[in-house]
Amino acid sequence: MRVYYLTGAQFALSNLALRRIKIARFEDLNDPFELLGIDVGDRDLRTVFRATKDEINQNMGVICFSKSWSNPVIWGHYAEKHTGVCLGFDIPDKLLTPVIYAKRLLKIEKDKKTGKPKLTEGVKNELLRTKFFDWKYENEMRLFVTLDHDTVESGKYFALFSKDLVLREIILGPRCELPIEGLRKIVADFAPSVTVIKSRIAFTRFEVLENKNVSRTANKG
Repeated sequence: MRVYYLTGAQFALSNLALRRIKIARFEDLNDPFELLGIDVGDRDLRTVFRATKDEINQNMGVICFSKSWSNPVIWGHYAEKHTGVCLGFDIPDKLLTPVIYAKRLLKIEKDKKTGKPKLTEGVKNELLRTKFFDWKYENEMRLFVTLDHDTVESGKYFALFSKDLVLREIILGPRCELPIEGLRKIVADFAPSVTVIKSRIAFTRFEVLENKNVSRTANKG
């Protein structure tokens, strides 16, 4: 599946130079309800859930993608107000998980015998990908990554470009000042080839789309 990762211009240059992207920690994501999409009004559940949340955050990271790059809101939120860059990757479908956009917090049943919350693997799976409904515009797909603590760099983790994370597109934001020719030179030896285009704000609808004049002119140059 082709999915898209938006970031700032300088971070994009670093990603391309080192052929990797950052793995996010759940505690650092911009949604305060990450791993909190559950009704924890019950005290027993809060105790169980707190330990589960800490365990997940310690051992698992996530890379967040969108199924599309045309929504202007995601450019405003994740690509430094349209000055950044979008990287398009091909990732096997089996590795990607769609986000669940929910209007209400999950309700957890209690075990009838013990009276304790039943925090099953199914429930944990839902927690990993549940967000409030109003985030739906992101059209998000998630790639979960088991953290290798031997590779941490100043508290940060990275995923290398690979056969399961193949860069195929670079879209420069409408306000991005990076030269398109320069980006094409950086990825000239990438295999498979990488398409580099410039985007613009649409004239007749709320959408970001390709600036074909700039993309083609730069290509001819």
